[in-house]
Amino acid sequence: MAFALKAAATTSASFSAAGPRRGASAAAAGRVSFRGAAPVVAVRAATVAASVAEERRSISGTFADLKEQGKTALVPFITAGDPDLATTAKALKILDACGADVIELGVPYSDPLADGPVIQASATRALAKGTTFEDVISMVKEVIPELSCPVSLFTYYNPILKRGIPNFMTIVKEAGLRGLVVPDVPLEETDILRSEAAKNNLELVLLTTPTTPNERMEKIAQASEGFIYLVSTVGVTGTRANVSGKVQTLLQDIKKVTEKPVAVGFGVSTAEHVKQIADWGADGVIVGSAMVKLLGESASPEEGLKKLEELAKNLKAALA
Repeated sequence: MAFALKAAATTSASFSAAGPRRGASAAAAGRVSFRGAAPVVAVRAATVAASVAEERRSISGTFADLKEQGKTALVPFITAGDPDLATTAKALKILDACGADVIELGVPYSDPLADGPVIQASATRALAKGTTFEDVISMVKEVIPELSCPVSLFTYYNPILKRGIPNFMTIVKEAGLRGLVVPDVPLEETDILRSEAAKNNLELVLLTTPTTPNERMEKIAQASEGFIYLVSTVGVTGTRANVSGKVQTLLQDIKKVTEKPVAVGFGVSTAEHVKQIADWGADGVIVGSAMVKLLGESASPEEGLKKLEELAKNLKAALA
């Protein structure tokens, strides 16, 4: 900004018939000089380019890019701190390298009501290792600059309230995170969350389920940022043999009322699942429990990372 101001200060245009003012390059009086304008133009162009790049790194910008390309987003989920934060950092880099379009990073919590046994066990292991929110943020700050895809934080409401909503949002923004998923907050209580998230350029993703009434679903679709999280089944997260055919109808219902992207999660675990969901018209597929299980329950962190990479590549290939 200082450079821009200096450049602007040196820009001059002389309209004097007596002779050119300082900074004018005209040979004759009265000519207009744009000396110094080039640096200003360059700075403005750089600012615009940076703004565009920032938009492309956002969750909504990422989905917009993929839509233009006719592609479906791969959105993997992992729990921070399971088996340890060093492995989580490596996993984030692997998922990014394998083509993840957005990554959801779960903050371990003692009462994860929306999560099934696999992710609950993962959170319990992470907490037993002493993983704290502050530890997660410290790790994220180091890793995110090395990633090409945006990362969204999956957290329950209590950890947010504990730190104060404005303070929490500032911390999340400064860590380089681009979005939030807070599964235990009803739509009616999201106003302040959405307001503070917007102030910090964060996108608050809201969830809709198979049992959500149409009128309420429309309100959720209007309020959600980044994308709309469509829960594929009633109940908690976890791997399932098949994805309910009702998902196709749910997708159609949502897309009748909004042009925002819709990503399907809960019970999605295989290449066959993600391909089916993509064929039904989803803009993204979210895979959590299958990845969490590989990382947390393998014989060693190295084995878990290897299996994670294999699964991520298979899922990405299914969406090609």
